[in-house]
Amino acid sequence: MQILVTGGAGYIGSHAVRLFLERGHDVWVYDSLVYGHRAAVPADRLIVGDLNETHRIDQVLLEKRIDAVVHFAAFTYVGESVQQPAKYWQNNVVNTLNLLECLRRHNVQRFVFSSTAATFGTPEKMPITEESPQKPINPYGMTKLTVEKALADYSQAYQWGFAALRYFNASGAHPSGAIGEDHTPETHLIPLIIYAAMGKRPHIEIFGTDYPTPDGTCVRDYIHVDDLAEAHLLALEKLQPGQQMHYNLGIGRGYSVREVIAAVEQVTGKKVPVKEGPRRAGDPPVLVASSDKIQKDLGWKPRYTDIKAIVETAWNWHRAHPKGYKGN
Repeated sequence: MQILVTGGAGYIGSHAVRLFLERGHDVWVYDSLVYGHRAAVPADRLIVGDLNETHRIDQVLLEKRIDAVVHFAAFTYVGESVQQPAKYWQNNVVNTLNLLECLRRHNVQRFVFSSTAATFGTPEKMPITEESPQKPINPYGMTKLTVEKALADYSQAYQWGFAALRYFNASGAHPSGAIGEDHTPETHLIPLIIYAAMGKRPHIEIFGTDYPTPDGTCVRDYIHVDDLAEAHLLALEKLQPGQQMHYNLGIGRGYSVREVIAAVEQVTGKKVPVKEGPRRAGDPPVLVASSDKIQKDLGWKPRYTDIKAIVETAWNWHRAHPKGYKGN
């Protein structure tokens, strides 16, 4: 399959690109490198461009004879989306519509969309299933849900096959340690704890210790980035014209902030300095996915279901690349 991966030089995208290539697909990466990293993907597969450059996209679709797209390119900082909603609506929605129109012109009808658990907002029941109400509480979640709805319209009108994959807390790194997580700024818990263990941060702050959870800290569902990549490929390979897939991706159990800190201490052999602070507004006590539907429909199964195993892959990456991709 000739696959175009937008945002393919980013964290999750680069892992998907690696897997697609390993499985024998012909893959092209289209990335602005605003947040992505040139070193995360093979140089001969990277096309640097922005989604508002529709003439470039048209050219790529034609020259590379693309027949499927996996769309990771998006801005993903929840807090920033509240402060700068225009930036998120322009990039995540308007630019995605630009992309969809390019695909329509070139009759590319197979599309896998990187969506998010943020489309569910603050759910009332756990675990979160595909039938749980989608009520985003920030512009980031709303932009992703808007694209899901646009894809449903395109599918119905133009017989596109699409999959919207809503993932929970992406984590870990490729077991080789060759690629991994490198965000600026970094907001994900596991790398932040690892930075504190390495002495790159003075401490890790726990936001809230009085939640109605076993140890009082927030519980989240951590899914390994390679398991996410596998789900994208399965969806891509099984999509049929006019088919609409919606799947939640998690391991089906949660780990608390204190449990993740303990796992990092076990894996690294280093004590993590901790500072306890008040709750953050908008942080639900527990967010856990049910991924029964994708397991039943596509045969997907997460290989990493233990937080220690996930942390080990992240530690391999950070230990080998203490400066991230800048050290490459």
